[in-house]
Amino acid sequence: MLYAFGFDRIGVLAGDLYFADPNAVQGQEGPEQGVRLEVRLLQRGELRGSVYSARPIAVERPVWRADLLESVANPGSFDRAHHHPRFRGWEPGPRRFVEEMSADPVAWVGKRLSELEGVLEEAGVAQDEVGPSDASGVRSAVPEMLDAVRRLLDGVRARELGLPPEGPTLDRARVGWL
Repeated sequence: MLYAFGFDRIGVLAGDLYFADPNAVQGQEGPEQGVRLEVRLLQRGELRGSVYSARPIAVERPVWRADLLESVANPGSFDRAHHHPRFRGWEPGPRRFVEEMSADPVAWVGKRLSELEGVLEEAGVAQDEVGPSDASGVRSAVPEMLDAVRRLLDGVRARELGLPPEGPTLDRARVGWL
């Protein structure tokens, strides 16, 4: 399941995730499940018809990611919760583990989103890449975004979301929208 929140030039996406890293570092072996939340840049396209036509909107480059993950072997532990404060193009930087994030990942993500200016600065996003109302728009929508994250986590806990692939797709390392 994927939730998308759009503002002027910033989008926030959240989706369920099942991930099995074929080259996991020591101590992080085994599949993970949970919720991935990304801050992305949005790009509005030109109208492709009349003034009444739908406008294309592209969800583009990721700038920050929070992975509210736990090892499948330890459900409810958030033992793999981490974030990626910076991307190089489409590739995330190294995982950053934060104790407060594992203790209460939803609150931690809410705090980070409420401080979007700092997140964008840390990510190396230039001021001219975002709109003037993006930070205030994200801040005002934090309760709604956190509600969506909680619903996704509830679905993972109920074993309705964040499930492993079945059948011939077992060799895929990641299942999820983001």
